[in-house]
Amino acid sequence: MSTIMFLRQIINHGNLLGSFRVRHRVPLSTGNTGASSATLLYERDPQPQFTDPETQNLLRSMTQLQLDKIFQKTTVPDNSVDYKLMTVAMLEEEFRKTIARAKERLQMPPVVQIRKDEHKIISNDSALSGFSNTKYVITDITYGLRQSERKVVVRQTNGTLEYAPMEVTKRMRQLYFPLNGRSIRVPQMFQDDHLQRCLDEQKYVFILNRMVVQFEPYEPEFHHISSKVYQHINESKQFDVLRSTRHFGPMAFFFAWHRCIDDLLYDMIRRDYLQNGAELIALFYKLHGIESNYKKLFKQLEEIKPEEDLALKELNKELKRTSKDVKEDLESTIGKTRTDFEIDDLCLQFIEDYISKHALKRVQLELAIQTIKEISSEKRQLFEGLNKAHGVS
Repeated sequence: MSTIMFLRQIINHGNLLGSFRVRHRVPLSTGNTGASSATLLYERDPQPQFTDPETQNLLRSMTQLQLDKIFQKTTVPDNSVDYKLMTVAMLEEEFRKTIARAKERLQMPPVVQIRKDEHKIISNDSALSGFSNTKYVITDITYGLRQSERKVVVRQTNGTLEYAPMEVTKRMRQLYFPLNGRSIRVPQMFQDDHLQRCLDEQKYVFILNRMVVQFEPYEPEFHHISSKVYQHINESKQFDVLRSTRHFGPMAFFFAWHRCIDDLLYDMIRRDYLQNGAELIALFYKLHGIESNYKKLFKQLEEIKPEEDLALKELNKELKRTSKDVKEDLESTIGKTRTDFEIDDLCLQFIEDYISKHALKRVQLELAIQTIKEISSEKRQLFEGLNKAHGVS
């Protein structure tokens, strides 16, 4: 270590236990959430699959970029508003910055494997045995290091020098270099009774945001709490609460990994997010190595509808120009373009293939597909009729 600082010598052994005792926690269960009686955890390291570029693209697309939700109003001390006069070019640039900020807010927490607390001995100096009747905790406070690079070691009373347990290491790092919003002690809201009340009140985003601050992604608490929240959402069918938040992607990944995507898929079909439904199925196929032509599907979708400039799309939506042409008015009224109908047809075929071969809730999904087909058919007839009446090709 480049700069080692002696933390403290605890004179009283009782103080030592009070300061550094390891709290043995009972693994969180789903309680009376209505979900599975056992908390679903990753049986192997999910990080390589989660960070795969193709997986990330699918998760980002499913999350959606709804600016109204990402930048929704919150209670703040200062509610003042700044007004600026801008040209169209300046307005476009401002919207590009807004889209960039929105993408930063949607940055997903990593999904990694639970790290086990390994007992690692650095050295065993018997000459120091009995030198003191208390332990010494030593922390590296070198300037400029990341939290994960700071070493914390313990000199035992028998002379053994070893790496500190994970809980002690985390506490010492937080003591010297506190992270904003993180408590040294675990907040009471994560205790079973309080957590259950938050779940029943459907404060999912609040729980997950607080969890990301308090725990590291490799800690058991992070996995148990997130699993409990996702399973409760799956039972309550409140998937839209997490849509356009940084937690929607990890939730979709969790469901795909544990082969329970049918409820989320039903929600996507019901809301007419058919491309998102196809992406969820593609993720399911990818994670479990199921043979499928999903890459061919997405290649066709890219050919039909190239990637849009989100900044310009949102700007045109917000400007609400009065000089729209008839074609734009019709598309705005129906809510779909001719390209959107073509994409829906391709996605519907892909989703129906999944339902017939792999779905666990086949009847429910088939009814949802039938309903969305009828709605889409009525919209298409209206769209074509209005186009024909106004002479739009």
